[in-house]
Amino acid sequence: MSAIARPKSTEKTNRMSLNVEVGLHYRFKAATAAQGTNMTDVLIKFIRDYVAQYEHAKDKKERS
Repeated sequence: MSAIARPKSTEKTNRMSLNVEVGLHYRFKAATAAQGTNMTDVLIKFIRDYVAQYEHAKDKKERS
């Protein structure tokens, strides 16, 4: 089994774990593979976008 090479990040990482229905997991894995990516990269992008959106929303509320 070969490991997928990922660019080295200078930032430390933490492992996350979540419970997902088996069928949804398989469908998500297939959908990401069909797009030529993987589940981890898609989830990291989602998390970054979500944090960026809601950090700005919090800043706007505090300034009001």
